[in-house]
Amino acid sequence: MSQSVDLDNLFTRELEKNDGSVLCINQSVVGDVGCVVWDAAIALTLYLETPDFQETPGSNKLRGKNVLELGAGTGIVGIQAACLGANSIITDLKDFVPLMALNIRVNQALITGSAIARELRWGTDVTDYQPPDYILIADCVYYEEAVGPLVQTITDLCDDHTVVICSYEERTTGNKPELQKKFFELVEKVFHVEEIPLERHDPVYRSEDIHIMKFIMK
Repeated sequence: MSQSVDLDNLFTRELEKNDGSVLCINQSVVGDVGCVVWDAAIALTLYLETPDFQETPGSNKLRGKNVLELGAGTGIVGIQAACLGANSIITDLKDFVPLMALNIRVNQALITGSAIARELRWGTDVTDYQPPDYILIADCVYYEEAVGPLVQTITDLCDDHTVVICSYEERTTGNKPELQKKFFELVEKVFHVEEIPLERHDPVYRSEDIHIMKFIMK
């Protein structure tokens, strides 16, 4: 069960982008795991600025694309995509929508595309959503009961052209290794899965414990 986000008890994480501008992301002192910015989310946020997403110098492949972030929490990854010119729909459980919306407002001056915060519970109907060009997911494999619904939602949202970019931190405690294994077993039934080599991650914010994966439908 997620706890409601306390918007009166926040602290801020600042993240400098390649152009020198700074993302300001509010995090909640009280709440569930989605209330803070995790390392895998930062790694994915900065990966979106690497040469993998640059068609020509100064341009980004996300410009003008439709992007949907799942399990967004603070919304940092989807907001970064919007800053790079994407039209981002940033989604999570209802309790997180006010925090995501706040972070969109705080960073509005940096957004060159668009961003909106919406509720999306994994495993529910997604017919209101058009298949996006990109789905972004950062460190969302945490609760056992959510793994199946997450994979179902990813599958339901995709069509043949959708690219899924998923980051996660490799964890060795509790049931986390089994959950991550189960997640990828389910994903690989539907998608071709490719790991992005570490040398293509952000040159500074990278770690052997953080993986970035790319899924494309079979």
